[in-house]
Amino acid sequence: MQKAARRSRPAAQPPAAQPPGRPREFDMDTALDGAVRVFCERGYHATSIGDLTAAMRLATGSVYKAFRDKHAVFVAAFERYASVRREQTRSAAARGANGRERLRLVLESYVEHSQGSEGRRGCIVVGSAVELSAVDPVIRARVSAQLATNESFIAGLIREGQADGSIPEHVEADDTARLMICITQGLRVVGKARLPLDGERLVGVAMKLLA
Repeated sequence: MQKAARRSRPAAQPPAAQPPGRPREFDMDTALDGAVRVFCERGYHATSIGDLTAAMRLATGSVYKAFRDKHAVFVAAFERYASVRREQTRSAAARGANGRERLRLVLESYVEHSQGSEGRRGCIVVGSAVELSAVDPVIRARVSAQLATNESFIAGLIREGQADGSIPEHVEADDTARLMICITQGLRVVGKARLPLDGERLVGVAMKLLA
């Protein structure tokens, strides 16, 4: 008797490829801009995760998935704020025809951002310097680096002005830049306190440092 034909087994199929991870379903810069607003308004310690999820328009799980904790959100928000303000300041300076004009435009930009709703909201760099620098070395390093970057930029504009003849040679570039930083950061404090700022008058007084 003829043996029944052995039924062949189907060939083993290769394991299915793992689906790629789900793409992030939110725009990081937009979410961080929301975090910047609430941190500027309330400061680090007074801002809760609930405040952040509302401002960033994210679920709590999404915040913890993208960032380790509130501190990590704050660091990212600080870097986002610094990047945006750096671009705004350099764009303002670029409109000037010489070093003196470029520096005046930078000061006017600080006055502009120290008034209205943005002025009342405050500056995350100034807020961090007051609230966190003494106790948080990570934030202290970022605050110091940001202020040093701003100071170097202003000193560079002064030297440009000296090279093109719009600023006298006897002006001490580094010392004057340090004083300008004190003025610009003071503007943000005054704006946060909702005190009136006569921008044209204040900038005119500051520019006398370059006489």
